[in-house]
Amino acid sequence: MSPKKNTFKDFLKTLPKNIFSGFVVSLIALPLGLGLAMTSGAPPIAGIIAAVVGGIVVSLLGGSYVTITGPGNGLVGVLLIAISVLGINDAYGAIICSGILLLILGFLRLGKLANFFPSSAIQGMLAAIGLIILAKSTHIMLANPDFKGVAVSIGSFSLFEEGSVLALLVGIPKTIIGLFSQEDSGLTYAALAGIFSLIIMVFYPKLRNKYLQLIPAPMWIVIISIAFSYYYEMVLQLPNPIAASAMVPAVPSFNEIITDLPEISFAKIGQFSFWSSVFALTLISSIESLLSIKAVDKLDPEKRRSNVNKDLKALGLATIGSGFLGGLNVVTVIARSSVNVNNGGSNRSSNFFHAFFLILFILLFSTQLTQIPLPALMAILVYTGYKLASPNVVNKIFSIGKEQLIIFFVTLLATLKIGLIEGIAIGVFTTLIIHIVINKSISLFFRNLLKPNVLMFKEQDTSNDYFLSVKHFCSFLNYYKLKDKLDAIPENTDVIVDFSMCEFVDHTVMENLNNYQELFAKRGGHFEVIGLDMHGTDSKHPFALRRILPIPNLLSNLTRRQRTIEELSLDYELSYESNKNKEIHFLEDFLFFRTKQINHTYNQLSDDSNSIRLFDMEFSEGEFIAKEVVRTTMMYVELQEEIPEFTLDREGFLEKVYGFAGFEDIPIDNHTDFSNRFYLLGEDIQAIQRFFNDDLVHFFESNPYYHVESNGKALLIFGKERLANIKEIKVLFDFGKRLKNVL
Repeated sequence: MSPKKNTFKDFLKTLPKNIFSGFVVSLIALPLGLGLAMTSGAPPIAGIIAAVVGGIVVSLLGGSYVTITGPGNGLVGVLLIAISVLGINDAYGAIICSGILLLILGFLRLGKLANFFPSSAIQGMLAAIGLIILAKSTHIMLANPDFKGVAVSIGSFSLFEEGSVLALLVGIPKTIIGLFSQEDSGLTYAALAGIFSLIIMVFYPKLRNKYLQLIPAPMWIVIISIAFSYYYEMVLQLPNPIAASAMVPAVPSFNEIITDLPEISFAKIGQFSFWSSVFALTLISSIESLLSIKAVDKLDPEKRRSNVNKDLKALGLATIGSGFLGGLNVVTVIARSSVNVNNGGSNRSSNFFHAFFLILFILLFSTQLTQIPLPALMAILVYTGYKLASPNVVNKIFSIGKEQLIIFFVTLLATLKIGLIEGIAIGVFTTLIIHIVINKSISLFFRNLLKPNVLMFKEQDTSNDYFLSVKHFCSFLNYYKLKDKLDAIPENTDVIVDFSMCEFVDHTVMENLNNYQELFAKRGGHFEVIGLDMHGTDSKHPFALRRILPIPNLLSNLTRRQRTIEELSLDYELSYESNKNKEIHFLEDFLFFRTKQINHTYNQLSDDSNSIRLFDMEFSEGEFIAKEVVRTTMMYVELQEEIPEFTLDREGFLEKVYGFAGFEDIPIDNHTDFSNRFYLLGEDIQAIQRFFNDDLVHFFESNPYYHVESNGKALLIFGKERLANIKEIKVLFDFGKRLKNVL
């Protein structure tokens, strides 16, 4: 028995790295917290409070390992609307209520709700959030905070009104032109500080120096801004040239935060605007957190998987506490979490120490924060907004498929024009409509939505192989069924997911399966997707949606599995044919197909003489409502001499039942173990017993179990009644080739 792992000793060993990582993260969290709060219309300290409370509460009660929590980019637009409509005190009430809803979501184990949102719709929502941040922050960065944008109308119809996100975006060129006619030099200096800070954000990451990288770009902006202020005041003995109105407002000290708690109001709790803000805050904070947790799990060097429901509870409690103290919503954030991992953070203590250092900064340097120009902080957010909505995001979506671009832009525009909740709802509805149009069937989805469509079982003859068969369709609507099964499988095992019985697989599922493949590979397992050979796609991107092709059609593009089989054919010096083949008469004499209808073969590997053929095939059994279509991988071996007709299978419970029904197992003399392990059938018993000599019996005893059937002239060999993965194809081909040599 291995000695018990000393977790406390390991914790102490990694503590210095986590303290350092927490310190580096706090250098980013400080300016970002101030900037996010002010962009949201809240007091600057509100962002720091959210980071501190989140760091302490989630590090103690959370279910993730290397994530960092604090104010999130995605909530800027919702908070801005909530604070402007409700007022700051009632907005704190809305924040507290959203924390309570998050807590309830965690207790109801509804972390899986994030799986119901299509990937392209989420990307569209995130891009819209990026544009909201850009629209608000760019004008402040250029020292024009009161600008309301440019309204655009066609005749009497208004495309967007003054003050809207679109009006602010269209008005950015006007603000840039206004820089050259700025009468107040103090505001000009403020705008230059913002532009200089943006240059730092863009180019600093390209300076790959290990010493410079210890201090992140946002902290350099803070250091340079404070140094610039003190240089004028203490060295040149001149006032700071940047206008006082463009500086960060006074930040309360730590004692003032504790003693002067904000007045929380629930006066508007009966109004629709209050609850629309609550639901919007809950929706965005849960989606942003769950997506970030999933992304950070992939970065974790120890390959751990977070308990998302436990994290939702902790985030809910932290948001409630933050709201009562005058802070913003607490979410899991991807950028700061990535910095944490890159700097050696290995457990939740790094999140705690990031909060500890933020408290230290406020205790020691709260007065120095007023020396920072507000445009400099806004440059950090302008850069963040651009990253969320950059042209690269659009190019990536387009490469996956044109239909994904429609979903992306519909969600983006609806979010900007109507609102975040309405935007994501329209994105989901648009995705469903596009899926119905692509498949030319509404019944495929609504007839099968509630049906169980994922069958999972563990292979009997192996210790760590799992097989999942997916039927009907698999999209964002029912992906949770597949995910629940996959999450129950240890990541160090071999998994095969078979879509051969599935008519449609969407982009969201393909993207998530790719994440599973990476996760299993990192943890020593193997994750393979098969059964998509009969599915067509309009894009070569691995995340593109797949729909099954009509039988007369030929495959236009080879799938990943087909390309691998093609490579295998070159290694084994075999011929490969991917197209469907209706010439299946050579299989009709086998007993196995006597009550089955063979449709076609495809993905055929064959030797020069065509005497050995390995192929995927489709057959059906039963008719009408009892009809079942099966796709499997088989091997056909043509023999030079005639042999007895027989069927050989592994002996199991069903074979014993056959014995009682009169189908007697043929015994082989002097080979009791073989007779116990294998079920041998055939009409000419004496000929079969003579044929199964010592060499042949020893061959079967020392190799994997297969169904082996002889029609007298050839052998039919297969394993499970499903498509084989590449590793299984190699083993099957080797088995058949060696068996032919033995015969």
